[in-house]
Parts: sequence; C-alpha cells; structure tokens
Amino acid sequence: MDRCIVLVDAGYLLGAAASLLAGEPSRSRITVEHAALIQGLREQAESDTQRPLLRIYWFDGAPDRVPQPEHRRLRVMPRVTVRLGALTRSDGRWAQKGVDAAMHAELTELARNRACSDVVLVTGDGDLLPGMMAAKEHGVAVHLWAVQAADGDYNQSEDLVAEADERRVLDRAWITKAVRAKDLGGICAPPPAPRPEIAAILSAPLPDSALAPAAERPAEEREHTPAATASENGTQERGHATKGVPTPKDLAALRSHGAHPAQHPATATLRWSSDKGWVDRPGGAAEPPEVASMPTLAQLTTAEQRWADREEDITTVGGDPYEVGQVFARRWMERLGDQSHLQKLSTMYPRIPHRVDGELLRYAARFGLLAHKDDQIDEHDRYAIRAGFWREVDVRTAAERVPAGEQ
Repeated sequence: MDRCIVLVDAGYLLGAAASLLAGEPSRSRITVEHAALIQGLREQAESDTQRPLLRIYWFDGAPDRVPQPEHRRLRVMPRVTVRLGALTRSDGRWAQKGVDAAMHAELTELARNRACSDVVLVTGDGDLLPGMMAAKEHGVAVHLWAVQAADGDYNQSEDLVAEADERRVLDRAWITKAVRAKDLGGICAPPPAPRPEIAAILSAPLPDSALAPAAERPAEEREHTPAATASENGTQERGHATKGVPTPKDLAALRSHGAHPAQHPATATLRWSSDKGWVDRPGGAAEPPEVASMPTLAQLTTAEQRWADREEDITTVGGDPYEVGQVFARRWMERLGDQSHLQKLSTMYPRIPHRVDGELLRYAARFGLLAHKDDQIDEHDRYAIRAGFWREVDVRTAAERVPAGEQ
C-alpha cells in the first residue's frame, strides 16, 4: 500500500531529547507539547516518504502498564495508537520491559500484511535489527530517524544505522518546536486564592508541639505533615516541614484554644485540605453531622451517568492533576439536588470533607497519578488536584452570586 507508518520508541525519543536540551536523559527534566510533536512527526514522515500517513504507533513503558496522563492524551489523537510495555524500577533506575518486543512484532506484522510501503523508525535500539531486516524482505522501505546526540556522537546502534534504507537526524531546531527544558522553579498548578476566613488562623502562633522538629512529633502527626511549602509568588519548595506550615492538627489546636492572631510568616499555607484530624469529634462520631449528610459523587451518579463519565474520562480528560480536580468538582456540583450542600462546602474552605476528599483522590488514581511508592499520590499532585477542585467550586459559587441582570 502506498502509505507510511511511524513507529516511535518514546523512551528513546524523549530520553535523547532530554539529554540534548537538559543535559541528562531524565524525561522529568523536559516539557512536551504532544500535539505539536505528533504533528511534526506526521509532516516530516509524509515529506520524507512522499506517502500519506496511515498511523503513528507510540511505544512506551508505564508502571503496571497503567496509562499515564500523557498516554491518555496521545491515544485519543487522530492517527495515533499507543502501545504500552511495563516500567519497572531496579537499583534506583526505571527500565522499560516489553517495548522492544512489541515494536518488533508490530513492524514485522505490518510488513507481512503489506499495510504500508514505507516505515519510519524513531529508535536507537539494535534489538530491532531483525525486525528491520524482515520488513525490508517484504518490500518495505525503512527510514531510520535519530535525535541529535548531546555529545555529537551516535546515540543509535551502528548496525541499525547501517541497515536502514534512509536516515535522518532530528536536530535541536526540530526538537524544540515541541519539547523544551523545564524551568525547575515552576509550579504544578495555580493555588487557590487566599480566603479571609482562615487568615486569622494562619497568622496565629503555633502550639509548642508544632514548633518541634518533625522527628520529635508523634507518628500520627508526622503522617499529616506536608512535604512542601508555597511561597508568596506560588513557587514550591521541597524539604522537611517547618514551623511556618501548620498541619491540620496544629490548626485544630489553635481553634479549640481560641488563639489570637499574631506575627507569623507570610508563607504559611494549609497544604492538606481533608478534614481528617481537623477537629476532635465528640461522642466518638465518625464525622460531624453536617459532613455526614453531604453526599458523595457516587451517591449522586446514575448508571447512565457513570457510563458517560467513563467515556468522557477516556476520550477528553487528559489526566493533568489540576484538570482532574476540576472535572470531579464540576460533576459533583451539577448533580447536587440540595444546593445548601454547596454553600456549606464553601464555608468549610480550605478543607474538603473526608468522604468527598477520599473519593476525589481515588478518582484521580484512575489517571495513573499514583507515585507507585506505597500506592500514594505525589504530594504536589495532591495539592494540584485539590486546587483544581476548589477553583471549580469558586467559579460556580461566584457565578451564582452575580445578579442575573449583571451577567
């Protein structure tokens, strides 16, 4: 058939791009505009082969083969098919398993079925040499693309380079149309705007227990101590919790003892928005009455809506943590029959009722946001998920406060 197919080893393409732009092969050091990258691959392939594109196959690894947010965005793009191998961690390094075998099988099957006249391979692994040779024997022209090496040397198997029919190097100018090195000072998501109702609590002096080093605190308190702070300009700083960032238990102690405002670092912020551990619950009740009566999204969702939600999650929700929080909040608010719950929630800022917060994080886990270390969601992602939730609530409640004649 007179058409071309592109097979992309994402680990090679993005790892080599990170080496070129950021000085090391870690993909966490780069930001990728996937739509622009796919468009660039398509245009370059059609130009080089003089054939229309049939499909781009994107081969990548993922922990437990669970699609990550980038895979979810890619697999709903036109003419893109995502194939996932396993991603395992050994000796502190991530390694792909099964990706090369999947590429080899796809390449030989496409050639055997004469699905195309030209194949573009974006890879550097010599394990694909037998597949390349088999494709050539079936009359397919093989184009091998490399990413410009950071040190000016080859970053591909020499045997693979020698066997290819055509070769191209994707240079820095081509790569930077869709990939850039990360600014390590950036933030993961815009934080919610500060609220005056918690300003007094945040500016109050902390109890003596809160000023003690984290290692000296009880284990239950350390569990809720945040691992990052937020500065006035929104930048995030990793490190151990400091006395400038109260935990929910610290704030609960301040409220129960009637603490008065005093000098306190302006950088203090509440990083955990669940109400777990926020107050001492009288009578051993699992939750305060006003919280226990607040319905979860699952309780508000019909079978038909559940099916539609799943369809939307697969086809339109990219999986960015901030976006996930917004989608969850939008659905929850749209299905609330009693709008007094929404008003009640707004007054509880910045804490999300524990039942709803747990459901929100479980929903986020579907999008591959687990850090795969004790199946926990990364601290920055948790912050972004909850920030997206509150931003959507703010938009809804603000719209309802505007008189109809002013809209």
